[in-house]
Amino acid sequence: MQINWEGVMPAVTTKFTADDKLDLDLFEVNIKAQLDAGVHGIVLGGTLGEASTLTDEEKSILTRKTVEIVAGSVPVMMNIAEQTTKGAIAAAKQAEEDGAAGLMMLPPMRYKASDREVVAYFKAVAQSTSLPIMVYNNPVDYKIEVTLDMFEELLEEPNIQAVKESTRDISNVTRIKNRFGDRLKIMTGVDTLALESLLMGADGWVAGLVCAFPAETVAIYELQKAGLIDEALAIYRWFLPLLELDIDAQLVQNIKLAEVYTKIGSEHVRAPRLPLAGARREEVIKIIEEGLANRPTLPEYKGLNTQQELA
Repeated sequence: MQINWEGVMPAVTTKFTADDKLDLDLFEVNIKAQLDAGVHGIVLGGTLGEASTLTDEEKSILTRKTVEIVAGSVPVMMNIAEQTTKGAIAAAKQAEEDGAAGLMMLPPMRYKASDREVVAYFKAVAQSTSLPIMVYNNPVDYKIEVTLDMFEELLEEPNIQAVKESTRDISNVTRIKNRFGDRLKIMTGVDTLALESLLMGADGWVAGLVCAFPAETVAIYELQKAGLIDEALAIYRWFLPLLELDIDAQLVQNIKLAEVYTKIGSEHVRAPRLPLAGARREEVIKIIEEGLANRPTLPEYKGLNTQQELA
């Protein structure tokens, strides 16, 4: 499957049972909720997917299960977050074997690589697989920035095609467009800057709170793309307190708690993470309950852009 780097692509959570096994039944409930809302792709094994705690076997199981559930309707991507080039190449090969349609890739983990080393790392993986690649650029959390000059080198590899833009600098969207045009597709990766980034020209949104609120997330994307900015903005303003749960050290616990309230997930996380407790738990519950109490009635958002194309 070719990937059209646009639209909403949830960075989905990994569902666990109370005894710390993969909960594939609940996982399927959530994936189907995403598909019903109209998402454009699924990203597995990211930060929200608790990637660092998953075994290679579990990643394969999740990939194969998701490919089965989506049945070709949207692309499935596996995140690559490895310590070594050798490990990243092996992970890419396994994802391709498991049926993934693409990869999201972080720079090398733990070691703060130089620009030259980061470029060599991405290129080596790109040359080892036929899968299209989205580079995850998040220097705030992962301490390595992929600069525009580095992207110039990376785009020599035809399967490096997109960036998950998480620098927290909206003007970077314009810098990328000015430098690369459509050669490098932009997927905004920060929920609280999503609509702003889309309006500045980002092609899509790798989203977090979509895990609990898929319809609202897709509606914002589709409405703004159709030029219905006021309608998109009204939903986005309602959504912002919830979206801020994504820019928090305990984003996994926050979003999983929200999934419980929308009945498409559980709070089970893998240790050393623990479910929220105490005052912070009460704060998050208040945000979620207030959001649900004021949840907007969505305008019809599906098919808006198809109708425009046909007009």
